[in-house]
Amino acid sequence: MASKKVLGLTAATAALVLGLTACGSGGGDEGGGSEGGGEEFTFGILYPQSGTLAFLGPPQITAAEYAIDEINNAGGILGTEVPTIVEGDEAGDNAQANEAANNLVADEVNAVIGAAASGMTQATYDTITGANIVQCSGSNTSAALSDIDDNGYYFRTAPSDSLSAVVMARKIVEAGHQSVGLVARGDDYGGGYAENLQTELESLGASVVANETYDPEATTFDSVVSGVTDEEPDAVALIAFEEGAQVIAQMLEGGVEGDQLFITDGLNDPELGETVNESDPDAINGVTGVAPSADNPEFSEGLSEFNPDLEVTQFAPQVFDCVTSIALAAEAAGSVDPAEYVAELPNVTRPEGTECGTFAECSELLADGEEINYQGVSGNIDFDDNGDPTAATFEIFAFGDDGHEILAYEEHSLND
Repeated sequence: MASKKVLGLTAATAALVLGLTACGSGGGDEGGGSEGGGEEFTFGILYPQSGTLAFLGPPQITAAEYAIDEINNAGGILGTEVPTIVEGDEAGDNAQANEAANNLVADEVNAVIGAAASGMTQATYDTITGANIVQCSGSNTSAALSDIDDNGYYFRTAPSDSLSAVVMARKIVEAGHQSVGLVARGDDYGGGYAENLQTELESLGASVVANETYDPEATTFDSVVSGVTDEEPDAVALIAFEEGAQVIAQMLEGGVEGDQLFITDGLNDPELGETVNESDPDAINGVTGVAPSADNPEFSEGLSEFNPDLEVTQFAPQVFDCVTSIALAAEAAGSVDPAEYVAELPNVTRPEGTECGTFAECSELLADGEEINYQGVSGNIDFDDNGDPTAATFEIFAFGDDGHEILAYEEHSLND
């Protein structure tokens, strides 16, 4: 994307000048220096405290706070402790999300984590990146976000749906299905995912016999369900958020079996069975799903110790990596100013640097004048020119007699 490349050249030049005084390591006095008492780096977060995706709120805020705790235990950013994160509620509503974004900008935060939903980022990125504030989401997956006009300030650690769709298609075909129906939300997330999924399914030799979209605000999905079931596919892929529970219920009533249903990360909820059919949660047994994830037991244990009450952890590793990557970019630039550290965000994740896995380890390497390759808790990130990760780990989850369980983890990259 042109805007990112232009900014990268400009900011990289500024970073080179900074490097003459800070040795490219954040060890100088710019932005408050490394001895403490300097300018604070304040994070804002835009996440769903309310609305249909509220179940994703706790892992978002917990992961961000956990990352900040780790940063402060290692001495803070540029030697100054990171203050309490400033919160904003995206609420699943464009107007409210943008109002929250405006409040974060008014609070002069140095970076914004979120929004959680791709649609809420579409509604807010112009407000945030237009103010030259770095925005990084750990859960945005819409492929459309790769090409937004963000002046180079938008990044994400969650993989694009173009990656997720590849894994989903493979799972469907590996299960022996060759005739597939698609049902998707009528928005950027649903439409983009369905388009990529159809392309990948057809490349694997499967036929897409129906491709239906629905209004996320609808209260009944009869026409959509019948539009798919009438074609008698041997598998159905549902790309949905919480409202998809009602679609599943109507699918099951229409004769679709659980082991014919494949779902996406928007429905990766351990309580999905209760939501679909409170009197018979086992009705969804056999349903399989694909979601961005992380095969990192050590992180999971640490997160659980940090917040023992946390039940849902989806996208927590990716949010943690947003916070840590930004903190390391500030260290590398020797500044808390987004206009100065933004060019370092891709650099601290690139393969050319020395691999490191924690803020403490990576910041020490930077202080020694080394280039780094931050290996995120969610896996290798390696931001591309659009601010997208080029590789990701996915979990294959399913519902059975023991409820929600993770069957396997799979890695996939754009080079596969």
